[in-house]
Amino acid sequence: MSGTIPASMQAEFRARIDQLGADGDGVCRAEGAPIHVRYALSGETVLAEPIPGRNRAVAIEVIEPSPYRVRPPCSLFGRCGGCVLQHQSSEATLRWKVEQVSAALRTAGFGLPDQIDTAQSAPYTRRRMDLAIRRLHGGALLIGLHERGNETVVDLDECHVLEPALFALLRGLRGVLARVQAVRREGSLLVNALDGGADLLIATDGPLNARDRAILAAFATENAIPRIAWRAEGTQDTPEIISQTAPVSHRFGDATVQPPPGAFLQATASGEAAILAAVLAGLPPKLPRSGRIVELYAGCGTISFALAERARVLALEGHAAALEALRSAAGGRRIETGLRDLNRQPLLAKDFAGVGAIVLDPPHAGAGAQMREIAASGVGHVIYVSCNPAALQRDASQLADSGYVLEKVSVIDQFLWSARIEAVCVFTRKVVVRRGPMPRPNRG
Repeated sequence: MSGTIPASMQAEFRARIDQLGADGDGVCRAEGAPIHVRYALSGETVLAEPIPGRNRAVAIEVIEPSPYRVRPPCSLFGRCGGCVLQHQSSEATLRWKVEQVSAALRTAGFGLPDQIDTAQSAPYTRRRMDLAIRRLHGGALLIGLHERGNETVVDLDECHVLEPALFALLRGLRGVLARVQAVRREGSLLVNALDGGADLLIATDGPLNARDRAILAAFATENAIPRIAWRAEGTQDTPEIISQTAPVSHRFGDATVQPPPGAFLQATASGEAAILAAVLAGLPPKLPRSGRIVELYAGCGTISFALAERARVLALEGHAAALEALRSAAGGRRIETGLRDLNRQPLLAKDFAGVGAIVLDPPHAGAGAQMREIAASGVGHVIYVSCNPAALQRDASQLADSGYVLEKVSVIDQFLWSARIEAVCVFTRKVVVRRGPMPRPNRG
């Protein structure tokens, strides 16, 4: 939010916290202006220290604690920006996330179902890490996450979120990347724990030389890493494969996919399973096997293969490498794929003629122009997988305006101790019968 703390509160001040904001910080009000207080919980009274020039502060002493306050398990909490809610019980955090989704849907114009299903991932189960690399004076290397609100990298020497095997990989990577001359001052590291092994995408601010490549290839061999890819830091260039010691593979149901480097993967296996179960439960109960489902933002096929067990699927995705991974694994299944940038070239309402259900898992910003066409389509079932309550509110309001009702909601907390929220929402309306051909995908 814009603005600064009122002049009367420029020094340490006593704050009564009214609620948690969308970013997981406590919110108090002073002279009518909201002030976001980091590491304070709803209902607490804290002593807060202002952050200069902003309408934010940091709790430095808890005067009256919340009954849901707990001891953070990680010694890096308060420095590392990865977790913002380790000081609140997991049960209370899940309730807060349910309320965030509920509030978004109510604001969009919907009544809520009597029951909202929930799922929460356990500690030490995150299978994807996206970390910053920073070279220190003297040559030592930090690999970790930024502090909240600045670019300082906190070395990840402890983590209660990551799978232990994934975290253990960091120990070796620090030493190896410290020897890589292409890491001049900074870079980044993205690792997916695929079923076939860890898949690394490294970005550096300098080019790899022959020695760098040999160091990385040796590390891959010694640690049974199927693939290491590289690209220049700050770009979205197609990654270059530096080392491949074995096939890269990941399973979605009974399908084996070969994801591209840096592919999107749901954060935890249990979170993925909860999302998939909620999507399948939201399909029409009498959808015939000859029915048709349009899946938008399909990625590498996290949901596609399960949908194909229920009906024919048209899976559209704008990222060419992800789509190719899906297409290559879809042989013999009732999946037709198409390359399409749905932000620039959305399917039109008439293109959904004869479709039994629409399933979409849009990016953080939401479905944009595509949502207008979905709302106007008259398709009886729209199943929306959301990672952002604010975008969900914007997109769902268009469904409310078009006469849809909210049938089911599932809230999935797979980003433990963070403010990020996943939800699956099932919207229905009386079917508007349209006649026309199945939309044909662009080949690419």
